Amino acid sequence: MRTLLLLAGCALALTVTGARADEEDLPIDKVPKPILDAVKKRFPKAELKEAAKETDGDKVEYEVTIKDGDTKIDVMLTPDGKITLIEKMIPTKDLPKAIADAVEAKYPKATVKIAEELIKVTDDKEAIDLYEVLIETADKKTLELKLNVEGKITETEEKKGNDKDDKDEKKDKEKKDKDDKKKDK
Repeated sequence: MRTLLLLAGCALALTVTGARADEEDLPIDKVPKPILDAVKKRFPKAELKEAAKETDGDKVEYEVTIKDGDTKIDVMLTPDGKITLIEKMIPTKDLPKAIADAVEAKYPKATVKIAEELIKVTDDKEAIDLYEVLIETADKKTLELKLNVEGKITETEEKKGNDKDDKDEKKDKEKKDKDDKKKDK
């Protein structure tokens, strides 16, 4: 019976793991031309920082990270260069009131560490779809919140600090803090 349960658990783990998207880092010079052209057209003054190719079954997407002025932006594109999503870091002070109020109401005394606007692109029209906010609660838990534009929290995920996204977010926060200090001088 124990062996059967162990095998069932392994099968479930393999199924869940197999369903995740594979991400392959790409040097900028290996990114397909339609992808680079689309990013450069939309963000002509931006500096290309890094890129990745994400594969989930038959679906392929490219993610290009850029720096536009002081703003870090991740751009998601189809293989033919169509932009589908723009994830734009924003200063926490620039969060819309509805978003800031919702976070404060649900997590009083929490500190907002990182804030992003997620802009959905459909038929070349951009519209803010939701906000992602990384907070540290009063009891020192790190949570990622997703909120719709009206300020309703639609998803909450606790971050344990051990996956790649958590490390990237921490690095982004440290860089943002350093940039903010330079501006204050």
